[in-house]
Parts: sequence; structure tokens; C-alpha cells
Amino acid sequence: MKRKFENIITSEEELREIMGHPSELVIKKSIDYIDENCQLFIEQSPFIVISSSDKNGNFDASPKGDPPGFVKVLDKKTLAIPDRLGNRRADTFMNILQNPKVGMIFLIPGVKETLRISGEAQIVKDKKILELLAHKNKLPNLAMILHVEEAFLHCAKCIIRSKLWADIDKNAEQKAPTLAKSMVDHGKLDKTYKEMDEIIKKDEDTRLY
Repeated sequence: MKRKFENIITSEEELREIMGHPSELVIKKSIDYIDENCQLFIEQSPFIVISSSDKNGNFDASPKGDPPGFVKVLDKKTLAIPDRLGNRRADTFMNILQNPKVGMIFLIPGVKETLRISGEAQIVKDKKILELLAHKNKLPNLAMILHVEEAFLHCAKCIIRSKLWADIDKNAEQKAPTLAKSMVDHGKLDKTYKEMDEIIKKDEDTRLY
């Protein structure tokens, strides 16, 4: 059952009365192409999150990671992102087939700012693109092409508040639930946590590329 709340914001007027409006500086930082600043950020980024939705508005956010520069700038309006081996759910691709609009955020470890890019996506298998995105002589099976509609650097406040790069807990892995445990619990699998963990580790060792 959906939880109910008493004071819900239902209009832009209500929202702006509390938040105010963005300054001219904030509005002007948004561009519709990849300039030298965006390209430099992309070339240094080893990790992105891609947001997409299906035709019914069901959203997904998918993390992608590889060595810095794995996302290629084909030109000022076009990016290419490799599809590496994964769990075959293909949530992002399934959404793109229904709704090509996607958003992306680029992160660089140690850098407080992030880069946000959005636009319209396609799924391609052009040989030249796949060769460009190859890693260790292994080509991805598919690539996502993003036709850029908006790009801008996001301010550092969220990284500063979270201390994302400053306070790294060396014991975090021991505190967080393991993937193995969550898969067994969520799927009600007839496996032990240890058995599931061994399956996951084998997959990580043999199916990176």
C-alpha cells in the first residue's frame, strides 16, 4: 500500500515558492553539445550512471564502469558507450527500444564536480564503433549511441555533503549486505550464501569482457 502524506507539492508555483528560481549563471551553464570541458571530463571518467524509462514511465538507473575514457566522443553531438558483459537483463536497452530519452552522470574519483548529459539514444552494432570501443582486443556486442541534447557540469555540493571521496570506510564492505545474500533472500533460492558468492566471484573472474 502506498503511504499517504498530508503536505504534498502538486504545482510548479508551490515548488518555486519554497525553492526559488535558478540564477542566470546556472541557466547559462547548460549547452547542447560536447565542448572541450565536457570532453576532458569524459576522458577522465571511469564510471557513469545511465537513467532511462520505458513507455509507461517506469525508470531504471544503471551503473557502467571501465577504464577512464571508455565513453568515446565521436563528435560534438555524439557519444558512444560500450555494452560489456553483464547479467543480460538489458534494462537500459529494453527501455531505449520503447523510449530513447536517457540521462547520464559522469563521475571521476577525487573530483567534487560531476558531468550531466542527456539526449536521445540508439542501440548499434556498427563494426567501426565496436572496434573503437574494444578493450583488451575484445569488442562489445553492442554499443549505445547518445545524441546529445543537454550537457553541463554539476556543482560539488552533493559530493561535499556526502564526503564521498573523503571519508572512505575501510570496513564498509563488511557492513553492507552482500550481493550473494540479497540474491538468495530476494529470489528465495535453494542455495547457501557461500554457494551464491562463489557463483558471483566466478562470473566476475571470467565475464568482465
